[in-house]
Formats: sequence, C-alpha cells, structure tokens
Amino acid sequence: MLKKVAVIALPGMAQFEFGVVCEVFGLDRTDMGGPAFDFHVVTAEPGPVPVAHGLTMIVEEGFDAAADADLIAIPAYSVPRGERSTAGLASGERFTSGGFDERVLDLIRSTAARGAYVLSVCSGAFQLAEAGVLDGRRATTHWMYADKLATRYPAIEVDPDVLFVEDENIVTGAGTAAGIDAALHIVRKELGAAAANVIARRMVVPPQRDGGQSQYIAQPVPETRSDSFADVVDWMLENLGQDLGIEQLARKALMSTRTFARRFRAEIGATPAAWLNRQRLIRAQQLLEETDTPLEQIAQITGFGSAAVMRHHFVKVLKTSPQAYRRTFSYLDEPALNRV
Repeated sequence: MLKKVAVIALPGMAQFEFGVVCEVFGLDRTDMGGPAFDFHVVTAEPGPVPVAHGLTMIVEEGFDAAADADLIAIPAYSVPRGERSTAGLASGERFTSGGFDERVLDLIRSTAARGAYVLSVCSGAFQLAEAGVLDGRRATTHWMYADKLATRYPAIEVDPDVLFVEDENIVTGAGTAAGIDAALHIVRKELGAAAANVIARRMVVPPQRDGGQSQYIAQPVPETRSDSFADVVDWMLENLGQDLGIEQLARKALMSTRTFARRFRAEIGATPAAWLNRQRLIRAQQLLEETDTPLEQIAQITGFGSAAVMRHHFVKVLKTSPQAYRRTFSYLDEPALNRV
C-alpha cells in the first residue's frame, strides 16, 4: 500500500517538477474522498538547498525520514556534466567524479532494493542511472536528454518516445507534464482509479494521457481540429457497439473512403480502426471498473463481439486480461475510504 512518500530536494532542482510531486502526493484530499499521504521533503544535509533561478529552499528533514518510504521521488535538476563514475569513493568523500552525491545514490539503491517505488521526473533519471538501478531496464527521460542518457549509461534501454516507463518498482517520467502522468499512474496502480481521478480533477488534468504504452488509462477526450470530424467522432463514441466499417464512417462524413481515411489520420493521429479499437478498450476498462456487467455483455456493448476477442485486445495492448483488470481496479461496492 502506498502511504509514505518522500521527495529528494537536490541542488539545482527545477521547482516545477518538484512541485508536481508535491501536488500529487503532498496534499490531503480526504475532503473529496481522495487519499492523504505521509509526505516528506528530504535532503542529504538539512538546511538551505540552492535550486533553479537563484532561489534557495530550506529543507528540515534528512534522509532518515525516507528510510521507510513506500516511494521516493527525484525531480528534474541540473544534470552533472561529468561522465559516469566507475571508481569507488575514498573514505569521507561524498561526491563521485561525475558530480553525484553518493548519499543520494545510496538512498536510491536501498529504496529500490527493498522493493519500494523509485520515481524520477525528467532529468531525475540520471540520478537513478548513476545509482545503477536502471541497468538492464527500460527507462525514459526528456527527449532533449535521451541521447545523453543512452550514451552515458549503455546498460539502459532508453525509450525517448513515451510519457513514462514502469519497470517493476522503478518508474521514470519524460518531461514536466509526464511527471504528472507517471505519479498518477502509481496512485492508480496502488490505490485504484478513483483515487487517481480525484487527484486529477483537483489538478484539472486528465487522469491519464495515452502515451503509446501499456498504461491503464482513463477515458480521454478525442482531439479534433474541425467541427465536421468532431461530429463524426462523437457519433462513433456513441455507437461503439456497432460494426463501424470505413464505408459507413465515410458516408457519415460525406466523403469517399480514401478521403475519409486520409483526413481521419491527419485530424486524429491514427487510423479509424486503430482509434476505434482504443476507444473500445477505454470503454471496456470503464465498465470493468464501475460495474459488475458480465464480460460477454461488455464485449457486446463495446463492439468487440465476444469476451474472447476482448481478452485478446486487452492482453495485446494492456498486457493483462479483463478479469485481472477488474480484480485490480474495480471499486464497486467498496467502502469509500477503501476504494480511494
């Protein structure tokens, strides 16, 4: 269970990414039926910590407060320019040749080793990489730093095209807003969709953006750039249970099939078939979370036709089965405090 969270204040830290972690985990939202975490800001040496833009933050707690945290987070910061340190530190030394504080690296290593979550936002991934906890794993960081991360740490499979990556208990977020996605993903996985939704509503952000990964996402609003396609998209969402072939959709849009397919991809960013399949999955996820409707009926409602076909798409895209998804994320008939 996710209860205690600590964010590490680093010299040169970016305030926005630090604020993202504080916003998701540092506010008591029990007044809206949401969670409250035991939240701590920690640093290697309590006292003044110089951060970005010439500001200084006073941090009162040291790393002892994070020793039993269920999650530690490392926000974006100024990436050290040195190469990865391969030599051990002499007695009494605190910084590697690359400019990393060994006390921070030790906290990251010990947290990962005991199975608690380690979350990085943007360039915070370099701290995880230097600690060695990303070796042999897939990870991400901001696209501006992806090549540098991959070059400096060749044992990491760096994916620059995703919002975040979860590899067991290690979660790496891409850029600023992706830190929200990664943090909400952890909340959703540990406490359920309702908890993540409460936090997202308070932050006025989507509960989850679709970044092309196997993520448990909430229903996004389709983005279109023209009124004509907005009408077609709305109609498709209202009729997911139908057999929505390209010919029928083209007629609805008063276009030829070739023109419709080309325009749809340009407007929506995916083929009609791929987009429909994704929306059917999202609707099925919602029904699995919020109702006890049988799987066969959900498959009919969402246009998959049968539970077997729906299961195929769940396993292919979400890497889980509908039954397992329901066991994990259903909050039907649970007491309010338990399901958020």
